[in-house]
Amino acid sequence: MIKRIVPLILSFIFLAASIVYVADKDKSAPKKAEIIQTTVEKPTEEMRGVWVTYMTLDVENEADKEGAFKDKIDTVLADMESANLNTMIVQVRPFCDAIYRSKAFPWSHILTGTQGEDPGYDPLEYIVTKAHELNIMVHAWVNPYRITTKETPSELSNDHPYIKDNDIGVEVNGSLYLNPASDKAIGLIADGAKELAENYDIDGIQFDDYFYPPDCGDFDADDYEAYRENTDDSLSLEEFRKDNVNRMIAQVYQSIRQTDKNVLFGISPQGNLGNNKELYADVEAWCAEEGYIDYICPQIYFSLDNPALTFEDGLSDWLKMSKHDHLSLYVGIPAYKAGTDADSGTWLDNDDILRTEIDITRSAGTDGFMLYSYDSFHNEDNEEEVQNVIRYLTTSPTQ
Repeated sequence: MIKRIVPLILSFIFLAASIVYVADKDKSAPKKAEIIQTTVEKPTEEMRGVWVTYMTLDVENEADKEGAFKDKIDTVLADMESANLNTMIVQVRPFCDAIYRSKAFPWSHILTGTQGEDPGYDPLEYIVTKAHELNIMVHAWVNPYRITTKETPSELSNDHPYIKDNDIGVEVNGSLYLNPASDKAIGLIADGAKELAENYDIDGIQFDDYFYPPDCGDFDADDYEAYRENTDDSLSLEEFRKDNVNRMIAQVYQSIRQTDKNVLFGISPQGNLGNNKELYADVEAWCAEEGYIDYICPQIYFSLDNPALTFEDGLSDWLKMSKHDHLSLYVGIPAYKAGTDADSGTWLDNDDILRTEIDITRSAGTDGFMLYSYDSFHNEDNEEEVQNVIRYLTTSPTQ
């Protein structure tokens, strides 16, 4: 592993890998953080990944829950091997709960039906062992902030971090989230990433596209006022929110690097750059400055002729973006839309759109792609397009 360690004290505005000042909910004194920048060697093999969601792995209604979970993993991996895919991006922490042994988060309800109940085995250890036997890499997919949606999970366990300390969370539009402005919440997210990197032989950790809740209103008015009272350098509310996310990303990255493992850290943001601004996701900074991420995988979930934004136009925006030397650019491709009436019906124009999009990503010089999601392999609407992709990937040369 090649590792460069370069101490930096960066500028204040917009960068989380910098000297930042943030007030927590308790209106404590501003905090000062110096981020040490590090990098890992950029992979040379083409990324050919597929996302596996927590819904796919849910076994709470199965009689033999452990057996059902392991059967699902075996089937996913067999399908991946047959399709010449080399990376499973598997959702291991969907609701601040885990499908692995964790000191920070309770067991996920998808394993037993009850959040916090020990399933009697380690699902992630099984995934990593079986995947590596087939030379398939594993990236642990995490939703960093989400605690609940309006209905899921139905009940939080007594050992859930929000139940133990509800100051770390906020309710927005009927759902619970870790508070992006909370130092304690940021520390919990960073510790969770470090725990994964230390305890499992995973190849990467990925955050998805959920950051500040959409249409979040003024839920953080007290946090912002406390920040303004405790610092002479006053960011706007938009800059404050963006800086909170940046600070979390930088701390997570540093926590992973401290494990002294070659574990990649990546983010899969929305493919439309404007949408990321609404979530206060500073993708430009993450890509341009070392110390945030090792890879970016924008979800360019558009058809070739989508009237709102075409696949090629969306990709062009990301290709133009400034990137640090160690950053890998992967492309999220929407297998779930193939053969449907999505994007004004333009997915019905041809049966080789997915294959063409993979061709475009390769011709553009990207570092690979990820398909969303594995369920598309067995969905009737998507089947013809997906089978065309599989034939293409098993017969065409890879990069």
